[in-house]
Amino acid sequence: MKQQLKEKNLLEIPKEGDIVEGKIVGKGRASAFIDLGPFGTGIIYGREFQLTKDELKDSKDGDIVQIKIISLDSEDGYVECSRIQAKKDMAWDVLEKTKEEGETITVKIEGANKGGLLTKISGIPSFIPSSQLSSENYPRVEGGDSSRILKELQKFIGKEISVRILDISKEGEKIILSEKAKEKEEKQISLDTYKEGDVVEGEVTGIVDFGAFIRFGDGVEGLIHISEMDWSLVENPHNVLKEGEKIKAEIIKITDGKVFLSLKSLKKDPWKEVQKKYKEGDVIRGVVSKFISFGAFVEIEEGIQGLCHISEFQTREKMEESLEIGKNYDFKILSISAPDHRLSLRLAKE
Repeated sequence: MKQQLKEKNLLEIPKEGDIVEGKIVGKGRASAFIDLGPFGTGIIYGREFQLTKDELKDSKDGDIVQIKIISLDSEDGYVECSRIQAKKDMAWDVLEKTKEEGETITVKIEGANKGGLLTKISGIPSFIPSSQLSSENYPRVEGGDSSRILKELQKFIGKEISVRILDISKEGEKIILSEKAKEKEEKQISLDTYKEGDVVEGEVTGIVDFGAFIRFGDGVEGLIHISEMDWSLVENPHNVLKEGEKIKAEIIKITDGKVFLSLKSLKKDPWKEVQKKYKEGDVIRGVVSKFISFGAFVEIEEGIQGLCHISEFQTREKMEESLEIGKNYDFKILSISAPDHRLSLRLAKE
């Protein structure tokens, strides 16, 4: 079948997993046929047909549909296709774009547990953690009694809530939502009140793997990216901040209605003194803090991380044989640039 496709056209051949358009050219009791033009004829059958038969029943020959290529070489020579998987993949693409653009969507609450509210978006299970509810809807229960919190959350079942997508896991088929977009819209104020360089005091309202959300002023929300939490390497924002914590942060950027904050800008930059203390060729003591794909991070002192590139060991296996996380070693400084916060190291020979 693949050879037949190659002979039929000079265009790029679709691959298994691609989503393409096709025209319905016939339907049977347990299958539907899709004209894929020069790529051949597609077929939807078996479980895929059963899952889409209601949709296909309302379609007619000539209708254009988007399908996902499952196999280019089925037993009967057809291109095996899936309408369900195509719709699912396209739904994920839309959700990714919605998340990236920070759009708000309305969802209907279908259930609740002690941690938050349950709903679905495009049939995908979605969750609104209690910590991501607006200040108006947050279950304020004295003593944090879990059974009372659940009772308060169950009051939302059947109601609609405006949310934004906070995190997406396509592999795990889960979506994490935040209602705070609604609160932000209701308390919309002009960001002209603030400018880059301002120091604000706010409350940590949410922590995710890439940083933390801070609410300050009259409902303004900003993001402290994980890279702006400390001069030292931060692997888990939960180790630096806690939800509900009051902190001060500096506004480092305001763009497209979004505010970006920094904690480390309020702290002394340890790199300013680096080139006064160290120079190329020096042998210094450092502790291995983390392995990454292209080398090992080495902490020389608090806030100062150097990189021992993997090329110094040839392979990752040899690097891990030579170094151990948490242990101290002597390293030679190959290059140093304080303005770029860059320190290149080599394991010193014993």
